[in-house]
Amino acid sequence: MIVPFGARLAAAMDASGPLCVGIDPHQSLLEAWGLPDDASGVRSFALRVLEAVGGRVAAVKPQAAFFERHGSAGVAVLEEVVAAGRDTGTLVIVDAKRGDIGSTMGAYADAFLRDGSPLAGDALTISPYLGFGSLDPAIDLALSSGRGLFVLCLTSNKEGHEVQHARTDDGVTVAARVAARAGALNEGVEPLGSIGLVVGATIGDAARRTGVDLAAVNGPLLAPGVGAQGGGARELAQVFGAARRQVLASSSRGVLAAGPDVASLRAAARRASDEAAAALS
Repeated sequence: MIVPFGARLAAAMDASGPLCVGIDPHQSLLEAWGLPDDASGVRSFALRVLEAVGGRVAAVKPQAAFFERHGSAGVAVLEEVVAAGRDTGTLVIVDAKRGDIGSTMGAYADAFLRDGSPLAGDALTISPYLGFGSLDPAIDLALSSGRGLFVLCLTSNKEGHEVQHARTDDGVTVAARVAARAGALNEGVEPLGSIGLVVGATIGDAARRTGVDLAAVNGPLLAPGVGAQGGGARELAQVFGAARRQVLASSSRGVLAAGPDVASLRAAARRASDEAAAALS
């Protein structure tokens, strides 16, 4: 029997705390760690992060773009990282933000969500801005394979409001419509549905202003921006309110800046997890 992603994530958060560590081998971080800006440097970086936090946090989140910028060799490293993360028993969220229509969306779903695909982790980030219905191939495959999705909803980039806060003819914001569609897919599921949202940790009261009921989503809320980007206890409480139990706080630079020493990375992740747990309790 397949255990759905939402149930596996809830158990992982109970066991290890509500933290997801981003694996972002950015050029500046590679340089700071004394690694070359090529696929070999990316591999050393990513596997070092997994050595430090694998089995100790709820999830890791490799950012696909930082692997893809090195071509086929970088994609091969991403495949290795997905497998290595799985071997540590840590949930792997592939942060690829894919979104398209028809057979193309189906192909993306096949690449990142199909059993046996080397790029298929436990969950995938996706974009709904070609219409929520365009995500159906990914939704169908994720749910049938026990995987999860995190749908972009309220992001912290300064341009996001242009689309996410816009209102349709009936006065409902785009973000509220996205959240409602995700909630409908998670209705009645316990302890958490598998269709989550991406909601920035530094968006202030945007959920209230856009009419987004985060608690009603009944799915996980991936919250980038915790730590170095300014998302602390006060920000998390303001953004998520009654939905705090659903939040998986994501920290990348806040943890990665402690590298390359494994013990230092591990300590930074432990601090970040404890701080997130305290803020979300």
